[in-house]
Amino acid sequence: MLSPSQHSRQILRTFRMKAKSALMLSCVLALVSAAAEAQSYTVLHYFTGGSDGANPQAGVTLGGPGTLYGTTVQGGTNAMGVVFQLKERLSAWTLNPLHEFAGVPHDGSSPEAGVVIGPNGAVYGTTAGGGSAGGYGTVFELSPPARACDRAICYWDETILYSFAGHQNGGVPGYGNVTFDQAGNVYGTATDGGAHGFGVVWELTRQQDRWTQTVLYSFPGGSDGATPYSGVIFDPAGNLYGNTTGYFENSASVYELSPSNGSWVETTLGEVNYQIVPPYGTLIRDQSGNLYGTGDGQNGGVNGGVYEYSPSGGMSLVFNFGLTFCRPNAGVTLGPDGNLYGVCVTGGAFDDGWVFELPPNCNQQCTPNDLHDFDLTNGGFPNGPVVFDADGNLYGTALGGGNTSEACWVYGCGVVWEMTGVVPQR
Repeated sequence: MLSPSQHSRQILRTFRMKAKSALMLSCVLALVSAAAEAQSYTVLHYFTGGSDGANPQAGVTLGGPGTLYGTTVQGGTNAMGVVFQLKERLSAWTLNPLHEFAGVPHDGSSPEAGVVIGPNGAVYGTTAGGGSAGGYGTVFELSPPARACDRAICYWDETILYSFAGHQNGGVPGYGNVTFDQAGNVYGTATDGGAHGFGVVWELTRQQDRWTQTVLYSFPGGSDGATPYSGVIFDPAGNLYGNTTGYFENSASVYELSPSNGSWVETTLGEVNYQIVPPYGTLIRDQSGNLYGTGDGQNGGVNGGVYEYSPSGGMSLVFNFGLTFCRPNAGVTLGPDGNLYGVCVTGGAFDDGWVFELPPNCNQQCTPNDLHDFDLTNGGFPNGPVVFDADGNLYGTALGGGNTSEACWVYGCGVVWEMTGVVPQR
């Protein structure tokens, strides 16, 4: 099984081998439409591989107005990744690295997932490596320093909440962000370990200054799925939902975990269509309880797609990208207009990835709207989810493209970008 970091490197090695044939290009152009003239794409930050980091695997998280948070899987003083903050000042965006990871034995390394803002205003996330228990990854918290900072770079105070040890308690958190319940407990997944070796869903609970980890479910493989690279989400009733990639077992699934008498009961809701597995991106849920996710497509020999689980209708395909280059690893985001938005790691006019819009009721009867084509100079190979702000502006990252540096992967250091005019103002 590929580790998350190995998978990311495979993306850059594999997808840069462009298929420039006239047939493939005509497929791309036939499927996607040109972006509206009112839309504007802007790179907010070009990573350099220095203290600002390099190669953002995940998307960005909205803080207050004009504030974004995110991670890079590489870069920093120790080349082990960075947590950053981007703030808008006088129409310009400035990046401040909040933490540069140092790896074992006292810190994490290689954050594949993004970060979230906790109930206390601190920033929380996971790393795929590092930690004090054998390098199986960590859960961390970053808090603003107690004293005002007057230096050029203002680092935040880090606390390692938990170091994964593999085996029964799981290890190597993947692409999914952590999530909180109303009591402030932290939930997430790990791709390795557990009772059967196929990954776990875990919970961290706080008792005074100590955090205790509990494995809520160990994936057994088979029809119940294996190797959850994505995170979990809550519904209003307190149930958890997620998906598995099905590595080794060739069975990717959507699952529900429900609390029951002090434990959690797993229900497999359905298997992801074989043509678009494995699914990497975390699920989203609409107000009707429908779940949406994406599949990479590599196991089926095609280029992935978007799927839906409906409580009344079960599993269905929203759209299969088929021969069109896409491989949407990051999942989809529900826009303020009710449409689904996401990114394709490859494809587009330059085969360096593209941003798409898709109605949720497509059922293979629509044409995705191509909002932007990456060309390496403005980013390439986007692999993290997109997010809207309150004004309808769309934000995301690109794993590669932009600056080239020996501190980055061969196809660039990556970028953070913004698109305005995506959703018409009402």
